[in-house]
Amino acid sequence: MGTPAPPDEDGQGPLYGVWGRRINLAVFATALALALSGAAAAQRLHLPGRGEPAITAQTQRSGGVRPPEQAAIRLVSAELWFELDPMRRALTARARLVVRASATVPRLLLDLDSNYAVRSVRVDGRVLPATSVERPDGQLALALPLTKDATAAVDITYGGTPHVAVNAPWDDGIVWSTTPDGHPWIATTTEGYGCDLLWPCLDFPEGEPGEALLHITAPQGLKAPSNGRLLGVDALPDGRSVWHWRARQPNTYAIAINLGPYEVIEGRYRSRYGNEIPLAYWYLPGEEAQARALFAEFAPTLDFFETVIGPYPFGDEKLGVVETPHKGMEHQTINAYGNGYAKAPEGFDWLFHHELSHEWFGNQLTAANWDDYWLHEGFGSYMQPLYGRWREGEARYAVMLEAQRNQIANRAPVVRDRVLTEEEVYEPAKGGAGTDIYYKGSWTLHTLRWLIGDAAFYESVRRLIYGRPDPRPGNFRPRYGSTRDFEAIVARVTGKDYRWFFDTYLRDRALPELLATRDGDVLRLAWKTERQRAFAMPIEVQVGERVRRVAVPGEVRVPAGAHVTIDPAARVLRRSVAVEEYQAWRARPTTSR
Repeated sequence: MGTPAPPDEDGQGPLYGVWGRRINLAVFATALALALSGAAAAQRLHLPGRGEPAITAQTQRSGGVRPPEQAAIRLVSAELWFELDPMRRALTARARLVVRASATVPRLLLDLDSNYAVRSVRVDGRVLPATSVERPDGQLALALPLTKDATAAVDITYGGTPHVAVNAPWDDGIVWSTTPDGHPWIATTTEGYGCDLLWPCLDFPEGEPGEALLHITAPQGLKAPSNGRLLGVDALPDGRSVWHWRARQPNTYAIAINLGPYEVIEGRYRSRYGNEIPLAYWYLPGEEAQARALFAEFAPTLDFFETVIGPYPFGDEKLGVVETPHKGMEHQTINAYGNGYAKAPEGFDWLFHHELSHEWFGNQLTAANWDDYWLHEGFGSYMQPLYGRWREGEARYAVMLEAQRNQIANRAPVVRDRVLTEEEVYEPAKGGAGTDIYYKGSWTLHTLRWLIGDAAFYESVRRLIYGRPDPRPGNFRPRYGSTRDFEAIVARVTGKDYRWFFDTYLRDRALPELLATRDGDVLRLAWKTERQRAFAMPIEVQVGERVRRVAVPGEVRVPAGAHVTIDPAARVLRRSVAVEEYQAWRARPTTSR
C-alpha cells in the first residue's frame, strides 16, 4: 500500500510505513498496527457489503502471470465516465479504451468485476453482437481478433453494485460515508484487488494507460477532485456537475473517484528546476485551520524530494491531496489523506509524506511485477527518516529508523524472482513478506547508502526513477523498473558487483548474522548468511574513542581493558537477538507480559 502506521500509545507500534500502493495498501495507522502484528491477512479478507455478493477469486487477484493474449495488449488510452448514486450505492459507467496488440491475439481479454452488467460494447463505432461478448469470472472477453500492431477503439457501457471497502484502504472498493453534517462523502481504493473494481482494465502493474480522461458526475452540492489536470466543470440543469480530468500514464489502481462537499486551498510552488507546480488540497468544511497547516507542508516537502531525488514528476498537472473517509492511498496527483491531522514528534505528517513519496516511487517509477514492490514501499518508507534528517539532523534520522527496525519480521524473502500477485507479496499466509517490503526495504537502503556513499546512492536512485542521471522537467516520462534493474544501475554507477548485497538482504529470509569472538587482544569478525555466499559487508568497530571501518572477515586488535562497540552508529542491517526477543515478548498477551 501506500501507507504505514504510527506508533502505539506506548511508542512501540509500527511507524512510518504505508500499506501505499497495496499496503496494500500500505498504511501507517492503528489499523496498520493490527496488520503488522500478524493480522494482515485478516485485514485483506473481503466482507460483503449491504446487498453485495462475495468477491470472486479472479477479481481479488491483481497481477501475477497473465494469459498470453492479455500480455500482448497495451492500453494506449482510457476515457472513463463515472456516476455514483449514493442512495442506491450503484455505479453507472462507460469506458472508451484504445488498445494496441504487440502480437496477434484471438480475442480481447479485459479484467472487470462480475458485479457489473455489461450493457453494450462497440468496436470502432460498430456494435459488437451479444454472442461475441463473454463474462468469464471477473473478466470481459470480446471476440475481437487483433493482428500484430493493430489498434482498436472499444466502448463499453456497464453498471451495477460496486464492492464495498469494509476496512479501507486495506480492503478495496467503494467507501460510502457521510460527513459530520450528513453530506455524502465517497472515495475509492483499489490497490489490492485492482482497477477492475472500477473499470475494464488490464489488472497488472504494466497495464497503465498512456493517458486517462475522466468524466465524473457529482451530485448536487458535491465536488469531484481526481487525477491529473482539471479540464473543466459542466453544470447540469438538475444541479449535478460533471468534472473533466486528464492524467498522463496513471498507475492502474491510482485512478480514483472522490465525492464530497469539499472546500479547496490552492497555490503554486516555484520549483528549484524553474517550473511552477499547481498545489491543491480538498478538505471538509469547518477544518480550514487544520487544512492550512497541512497545506503548509506541501512546499517544504516538495523541496526535500526535488533536492535529494529529482523533479516532481507531474508538475505539468498538479500536486493534489484530498481528504478521504479512509486512511490514505497514493492516487497519482490526488493522494488520499485521512490521518485526522495527527501530530507527531518529528514535526510532519507521516501519511501525507509517505503517499507523496509514491509520486516518485510508484507513479513515476512503477514496479513491472508485484515481486518488486519493495521499490515502492521500501523507498517510500526510507524517505521519511531521510526527511527527518533533512529537517533536524542525525538524531531524528536514527530515532525514526529505530522504530522501523523493530518491525522487521523476516518471515519471507522480500524478492522471490518470479511473477507474483499482490496477495502473494503482502500476505504472510500466502508466502508474502508483508510489511518487510516497507521496513526491511527501508533498512536495506539505509545500509546501501552507507556502503556505497551518498553520491553513488543518489545517482543510482535518480537513474532508477527517471531512467537518466540528469532529470529535468520535460526530459523524462513515467517508466517501469525492477530489482534487477536497480542492481545493474548500482553496479554501473559504482563499478562494482553488489549481487551479494541484494541477494542477502532481499532474497534471503533471514538477516546476516555477525559472529564476533575474542582471543586475547584479538577480536575476530565473520558473517553467517542464510545461504552460503561471500558477504563482503564491512562493519564499523569502536575501540575506546576510535572508530574504524573493518573488512569482514577480519581482525581487530583490542588493548587489554579497552571497551569495544560494534557498529556504534547502526549502519548495517543484521540479526539482533535482542530485537527478536522483544518482538516475541510484544506478541504475548498483555496479561502475560
